[in-house]
Amino acid sequence: MPSKGAAKAAAAKKAALQGTNSHSKKKVRTSVTFHRPKTLITARTPKYPRRSRPRNDELDEKLRKYNIIRHPLTTESAMKKIEDNNTLVFIVDKTANKPLIKLAVKDLYDISVAKVNTLIRPDGTKKAYVRLSSDFDALDVANKIGII
Repeated sequence: MPSKGAAKAAAAKKAALQGTNSHSKKKVRTSVTFHRPKTLITARTPKYPRRSRPRNDELDEKLRKYNIIRHPLTTESAMKKIEDNNTLVFIVDKTANKPLIKLAVKDLYDISVAKVNTLIRPDGTKKAYVRLSSDFDALDVANKIGII
């Protein structure tokens, strides 16, 4: 039986001749294009909140009508619309659509709306022509609001 030292020497000789790393076969590439391998995608763990306060959807829903209707318009042409066409004119939020405007006017002023026409003015604000149903008089509503 060879001694411990001789066995160690034989192992060192083998390691020197063959190398210590295993000789694995090189992977055969079948495509000329290289596709980056998919790596682990971890969920985000933010160190601080990105918003100063969390959203309160319930409160936002209650206050939405106040954000939609900015203010009534009191120009001469708007007054003519009130008198002749039973129509109130408002400056509204640019992102508001006709059903939202209709709902907001109904909630704020307790009036029923026949139809809503909108346009975006050259200064970038949205104007809404709110035609009232025949049950309501625009002149009375305008007085109640404080336009006239």
